[in-house]
Amino acid sequence: MSSANQETLIASIKTLKQQKDAIIMAHDYQSPEVQEIADYIGDSLGLAQEGAKTSAKIILLAGVKFMAETAKILNPEKKVLIPDLSAGCSLADGCQAKEYSEFCKKYKDYVKVSYVNCSVEVKAMSDILCTSANAVKVINSIPTDKHILFGPDKNLGTYLIKKSGRDMLLWDGCCKVHAAFEADKIKELKRQHPQATVLVHPECPADVLELADYIGSTTGMIRYSEENDGDFIVVTETGVLHQMKKRSPNKKFYVPDNSVCDESGKATCLEMKKCNLENIYNCLMNEQPEILISDEMCAKAKISLMRMLAIK
Repeated sequence: MSSANQETLIASIKTLKQQKDAIIMAHDYQSPEVQEIADYIGDSLGLAQEGAKTSAKIILLAGVKFMAETAKILNPEKKVLIPDLSAGCSLADGCQAKEYSEFCKKYKDYVKVSYVNCSVEVKAMSDILCTSANAVKVINSIPTDKHILFGPDKNLGTYLIKKSGRDMLLWDGCCKVHAAFEADKIKELKRQHPQATVLVHPECPADVLELADYIGSTTGMIRYSEENDGDFIVVTETGVLHQMKKRSPNKKFYVPDNSVCDESGKATCLEMKKCNLENIYNCLMNEQPEILISDEMCAKAKISLMRMLAIK
C-alpha cells in the first residue's frame, strides 16, 4: 500500500470512529500501523480493564477472537467487532470446552483457574481467570488448603508453580509461538550482546525462563525496557518492539530466531497479524464481523472475569 493510500485509509478510520462513537483497542502484538490508529494499546489484562470502563457504543478489538469475546462479556449491551473472526489462538483452540469440562469433572474439588487465553465457554466453567500480568496475584489469592487446576497454558502454569510454591494440576496446552523459543538461541544472542538484559514472557518453556533477567507480560516488558538502561533481548512476539522503540529510541532490542515465524525469521503470531488497516476500515464501515454471545453465557463467563478484575 502506498503511503498516500495508507494516509487516506487512516483518515477514513478516524472519521468512522467519530461518526459511530467507536473505540479501537489493540493488543501489543499488532503491527505498528494498527497500533498507531488505536485508542488503547495493551496486554490482555489492560484490554480487559479498558473494556470494562469504556463508554463507547462500539468496541473494535484489534486482536484475536478470545480478546474480543472478553470485551463482549464485559459489555453485553455494546456492539463488539473484530476485523477477522478467524483470528484464533493456539491456547484457546487447544482447549475445547467439551474436553476441558471432562477434565474438570475429574477434579471437582479443585479451584479452576483459567488463563484468559481461552474460549468464552471455558471462562464460563472457571472459578477465576488470570492474565500473565496478574497470574501470581491470582494464585496467591487462593487459600493454601485448596487444590488448583490450571489451564490452558502448561508453561505459564509451570512458572506459577515455581513462583508460588503451590501444587497445581496443569492442562497440557501452550502458545505455539512462545513454545518455539529455544534456550540455545537466546544463549547465543547473550554471547553476542553480553550486556543486554533478557526479557521473557511467561508463556515460554522453563529452560527459556531460566535465562531471564525479567519475566512479565507484554506491557510489563515494555515498561521495564522504558524504565531501565541498556539494551534488551526480547523473548516474545515481535509486535512489542514498536512500543519499545517508540518509548526508547536510543536503545537496541534483539529478538531470537524462532521456528514459528514469518519470512524475517523472528517470532510472529500470524493470527494477530490478520488485523490490518483495510479490514479494520471495512469492519467499522459495515459493523461486521460482530461478536455474538448469548446473555446466559455472558453472565456465566463474567463471574470468573470479574473475580480476576477485583484482585489488585
